[in-house]
Amino acid sequence: MRLKDKVAVVTGAAAGFGEGIARRFAQEGAKVVVADLNARGAAELADDIGNDAIAVTTDVSKRADVEQMIYAAKNAFGRVDIVVNNAGFTHRNGDLLNVDEPTFDLITAVNMKAIYYSTLAVVPTMQRQGGGVILTTASTAGLRPRPGLTWYNASKGWAITATRSMAVELAPHNIRVNCLCPVAGDTAMLERFMGSDTPELREKFRASVPLGRLSTPLDVANAALWLASDEAAFITGVALEVDGGRCV
Repeated sequence: MRLKDKVAVVTGAAAGFGEGIARRFAQEGAKVVVADLNARGAAELADDIGNDAIAVTTDVSKRADVEQMIYAAKNAFGRVDIVVNNAGFTHRNGDLLNVDEPTFDLITAVNMKAIYYSTLAVVPTMQRQGGGVILTTASTAGLRPRPGLTWYNASKGWAITATRSMAVELAPHNIRVNCLCPVAGDTAMLERFMGSDTPELREKFRASVPLGRLSTPLDVANAALWLASDEAAFITGVALEVDGGRCV
């Protein structure tokens, strides 16, 4: 029970990596706020977890939604110990000149500005509590960018730099800030990452990962669990690669 009595807010939690993180945190004793734009999916997951979870419909690109998400966590459970900025968005793999402005704006809003919003909303609470943990799901794309996903790569590079700077600035308040850098997994966004989804493309991608497979929600959840737990009490400012060796 590595997160016993902790309260964790997870965005983008209705599916994929976020669902894996929410379930794993709950298994380890956390009370979980399942935040997602997909209200039905969030409610189904919270119901499945049980009494120690609530669902909050949240568009992380909107400041009022993020503030309401943190308020709901405190109202239900009395505090916020962990925030996982997991919600993400990408453009389809292809020529950087073909990404339209609305898509670019959505990428920056979800992958970048949402981190700003959640920080403003939760840090004062964590300061009053004497500490906390902020995690962000970044990507190997922010560490080892490849052609075809330029604007997504850039947003994840921003997230990594923000993580490191926040870690230094918030350390005096005992607030640890880290991020995860997963290689692509078998989630709803895989088709966009690859451009299309075919057995041949999947095999080509798997061949680029030394351990020979895509990431799974459990891989990411286990890494998030460790970083959120007291076992990582001296770890801050880290961009942890969960990538089977992809970035080597």
